[in-house]
Amino acid sequence: MSNHDFYDDRLILDVLTQTRTIAMLGASANETRPSWFVMRYLLMKGFDVIPVNPGQAGGTILGRPVFARLADIPGAIDMVDVFRPASALAGIVDEVLALPDRPRVLWTQLTIRDDEQAIRAEAAGITVIQDRCPKIEFARLSGEIGWTGVVSGVISSRKPVLRSGMQSFGLPVKSDD
Repeated sequence: MSNHDFYDDRLILDVLTQTRTIAMLGASANETRPSWFVMRYLLMKGFDVIPVNPGQAGGTILGRPVFARLADIPGAIDMVDVFRPASALAGIVDEVLALPDRPRVLWTQLTIRDDEQAIRAEAAGITVIQDRCPKIEFARLSGEIGWTGVVSGVISSRKPVLRSGMQSFGLPVKSDD
């Protein structure tokens, strides 16, 4: 089992650079909800984000069709990003493990943690990251947070890759140094 009190930046970077399709459990159509702006940010960064919310199923969020559950999503997903309480994780892990094409990553948002369920998912070969936000981690590792004067913990002499749009740095190329 991984140490869920600490994640090496290389693990986070590997997850973010190898992920293309993200199922967002608990996605909201409300622009003031964290899941909405995290989804928007990830879409702007080129991720294929699929909103999952039974109460919104059949509608759209940020132009993307909403599904009621993971099993309703056509095709494989790389990562499940959870915006649901920790008490829901047992059922979520059950649903993830029942998928014919399991995602490589189960990511739970800030304050969401259940080590018992993490052990279950990891035993099935799924990488688990808990109590973190992929938007924050992407911004931190790409230098978007650091250039605003916030200490990101990432020191590099490499010039960040600038892309179009706000918060427009890309992730650094993975290296062994």
